Amino acid sequence: MIRNAVIHLNNEQPLLADLFAMPQPTDIGLTCTNLRTLGGERPLYADHIGSWFLFPLAHIRFVEIASTVDQESSDGHVGETAAPIVNATVEEELTIDEDFLRRVREA
Repeated sequence: MIRNAVIHLNNEQPLLADLFAMPQPTDIGLTCTNLRTLGGERPLYADHIGSWFLFPLAHIRFVEIASTVDQESSDGHVGETAAPIVNATVEEELTIDEDFLRRVREA
């Protein structure tokens, strides 16, 4: 289970939810549970917090999943697993020009 994914719906405020699995390219909908607002409140249209919800992908702009997510294994153990979403390139550390800093301080 992927916890605290942020679902950005078309023309709506983002919602937090727990996803049953990572969305696949062949999916036509996003199935989730524990739906809540970013403030932690239950949305008006969710009668029971334990219900599961199916959002058609046509109504979702994008889904935000943290690069480190809590996943529940088949034995019920919840652990923190690194799940890289995109291969990011590591940028070199930038050095600050001392002459530039001096000019900023003088301004």
